[in-house]
Amino acid sequence: MRLKNLLKDVEVLDSNFDLDLFLDKDYKLVTHHTDDVCEESIFVAIKGYVTDGHKFVKKAKELGASLCVVEDYQDVNINQIRVKNSRIALADISNNFYNEPSKKMNMIGITATNGKTTTAFMVESVLKEDKRNTGMIGTVFTRYRDVMIPSILTTPESVVLQRYLDDMSKKGITDVVMEVSSSAQELYRNRDIDFDFVTFNNLGREHIDQHGSFENYFRYKSRLIRHAKEDAVAILNFDSDMIKDLASKTKAQVLSYSLKNMDNDFGLTDLDLSTGKGEFTFHVNRDIKINNTEIKKQSFKIELGSVGYSSVMNSIVAIIIGLCLNISTDTIKRALKNFAGVERRFELIYDEKFKILDDHFANENNIDATMKTLKEMDYSNLNILYAIRGGRGVEVNREIAEKMVYWIKKLKPKRLTATLSKDVVTWKDEVSDNELNIFKNIMAENNIECKIFENLDEAVNDSINYLSDDDILLLAGCQGMDKAAKFVKSRLLSDNLVTDVEIFSKRIDQRIC
Repeated sequence: MRLKNLLKDVEVLDSNFDLDLFLDKDYKLVTHHTDDVCEESIFVAIKGYVTDGHKFVKKAKELGASLCVVEDYQDVNINQIRVKNSRIALADISNNFYNEPSKKMNMIGITATNGKTTTAFMVESVLKEDKRNTGMIGTVFTRYRDVMIPSILTTPESVVLQRYLDDMSKKGITDVVMEVSSSAQELYRNRDIDFDFVTFNNLGREHIDQHGSFENYFRYKSRLIRHAKEDAVAILNFDSDMIKDLASKTKAQVLSYSLKNMDNDFGLTDLDLSTGKGEFTFHVNRDIKINNTEIKKQSFKIELGSVGYSSVMNSIVAIIIGLCLNISTDTIKRALKNFAGVERRFELIYDEKFKILDDHFANENNIDATMKTLKEMDYSNLNILYAIRGGRGVEVNREIAEKMVYWIKKLKPKRLTATLSKDVVTWKDEVSDNELNIFKNIMAENNIECKIFENLDEAVNDSINYLSDDDILLLAGCQGMDKAAKFVKSRLLSDNLVTDVEIFSKRIDQRIC
C-alpha cells in the first residue's frame, strides 16, 4: 500500500527525510515486532512495559525494513517518521493497511471486570445457534472458521488485531465477538475498531497496580462506552452507579438492565440456583426500537446449561444482544440451555461421587458471584483449594483474602488449603513473599486454619483425599490454578472414580489452559 494511504489520519510531527518524495512508495507490511520484518516493510517502535521497541530500529533495518515510525529519532541510517504516540500511530496505520476491516462486519465489544470471557462465549453461542458466521477474539483464543490461535493477550496488539479482522472479513465472517480489556484500551490496541455493540457488565477493583489507581482503571475501562459511535448500542448494567453514570457520557443508544429491580429496560425475576444452573424469567420492560429492530415488551423463561450466579449475569447481555439482532427468543433460549460454560469459569469438571468446581476467582466481584452460587447449592461439605495470586501486588491479595474471610465465615467450609503453584506458574505469576505473607496474616488474624502447599500437584491430591460423598471441592484461583484439572484427571482415573473415562478425559485434554 502507498505511504500516503497508510498515513491517512496519522498525526506526523516531522521526519528525517523528505516525506513528500516517498508518499507514492509502496510498503508490503506493517509490524511492531522484528520477527515479522521483511523487505520494504514499516517497523513501528512502541514503548512496552518490558522493553522499548526503539532499541530494535537498527535490527529492523538489517532485516529489510525501509521505514520506521518512532517517538524519538534513533541514530540509525534509515528513514524515520516521528509521532507523538507510536501506539496510536501503529493502530491507525494498521487500520489503513488492512482497509478498515471492522467496518465490514458486525462488531460486538465486551468489557467488564469479571465475566468478559463467559459473556463472549455466550453471545457467540446465540449467534451460532442463529446460523451466523462468527469470529471470537478474547482471553482464551482467537477463533474463526478453521483458525484457532491461543491467546497471549486478551485483546491482541492493534496490528495483529487488524490482521485477524482482515482475514475474518475475507473468509466471510459476519459477526465478531471481542473481549476488550482495560490494558487494551490504555494501550490503544482496540483503537479504530468500529464497534456496533459495546457492553459494560460489572466493575470491581482489578489491575490497580498496573494502572496506578482504581480511578485510572475505570477511566481506561470505560473508554469503550465513552468513545462509542453515535449509531452503536451501549448495553449497561445499571446496578453499578459508575457504569450507570456512563449513560450520559456516550453518544451510543443506551440500553439498561438490572438484576435487582424492574425499573430499567431489561430485568429478571424468579431466579433459582438450587442445582447450580440458573433458571429465571427474563423481562423486556417496555417496547424498544434499535435501528431497524423493534423489541416488544415481553417475558420468557430461561434455563441455563452453565453453572453459577456469574452465568446468570453474563447471560443477560447475551439475551439483549440476541434480541437487538432480531434473533428469536426460541433460538436464544435453546443456545443458552445448550451452552455448558467456559473452562475455569465456575466450571463443573466432575459430578459423580462428589463435585469438583474450577473457578478463576480473580477478584472480589468474582468471589462474590462464586460464593453466592455455592450458598444456594445443595451439598454435604465444602472444601476449598485456593491458588494464591502471584504478580498482582499486596493490595489485590489483601482484598481477595479479606473477601475470602467474609465468605468462609458464612459458608463454613470443612477445609481450606492454599498453594503457591511453584510447579506450574511462570515467573510473572510467582507469589512474592509479601503476597504470601498478607494472605497468611489475614487468615491468622481471623483464626482460619489454612495449610499451604508449595506445589499444585500435591495440593490437589491432598484436597481430594478429604472428600466424602456429596461434598464439593472448589478449585479457586487464577494462573496458579490453570493446570489443576489435569492433576484432578490423573487422580480420579487412578482411583477409578470416573464412569465415562473417554468423555471425561476428552473434556480435560481439550482445555486451552
